[in-house]
Amino acid sequence: MKFSPSLFEIRNLFFTRGDNEVLKSINLTILQGEYCAIIGPNGGGKTTLIRLLMGLEKPTSGSIKLFGIEQSKFRERDRIGYVPQRSALVDGSFPATVREVVAMGRYAKRGIFGAESQEDVAAIEEAMEQMGVTDLRNNLIGHLSGGQRQRVMIARALASRPEVLIVDEPNTGVDVESQHRFYELLRHLNCTKKIAILFITHDVGVIADDITRLFFVNQTLMTSHSPNAHVGCGEISKLYGTPAHVVHHNH
Repeated sequence: MKFSPSLFEIRNLFFTRGDNEVLKSINLTILQGEYCAIIGPNGGGKTTLIRLLMGLEKPTSGSIKLFGIEQSKFRERDRIGYVPQRSALVDGSFPATVREVVAMGRYAKRGIFGAESQEDVAAIEEAMEQMGVTDLRNNLIGHLSGGQRQRVMIARALASRPEVLIVDEPNTGVDVESQHRFYELLRHLNCTKKIAILFITHDVGVIADDITRLFFVNQTLMTSHSPNAHVGCGEISKLYGTPAHVVHHNH
């Protein structure tokens, strides 16, 4: 049997900014094909944790491995698709078409000034089709709705054909209908393309029903292996630092 290393493995991670201990004693493993969510209050360290995973911040102590490789030695960044926070909030005057934005997702493989190969073209077309934005290819990104821009930014991340997709606060500036469609798209990518999904949110109300694991982050980390069964009043009250009453429903 061939052994498949974890996509992400964090051990005893601490991160301090100035005198502020942002994250402490974090242990986290993400496996291939998982569909996970990180929730927590604003300022609780969710985005910092992702920036540490992406190498955009350096831990104060502890270790991070990507695909079984120490982060400092990892070079295959195209294996990770990343949609940062507020990426759908684009200036209306930004002079780039949908196709040009999605093509940026291939830069990690060919460089900014490299000519597009047939593989590049195929990957760009596939990503636009997956996100349902092919018909918008010649539209300026700044002229699209929030939901459309969101799908374009995910298509850009998918253009590198990653093995894992990380999406930070995906609901910013997006209407409710687009939110539902977004989570359907994530579910489809996870089920049909076997792409591991990790999304980050402060809104417990948008957690998808079929995620495999839920991580609670507010400086420290708690893990639920059965999200629907274990997202209770105690966990949410502890996470957000205020009394909470949780109501489960099937809508």
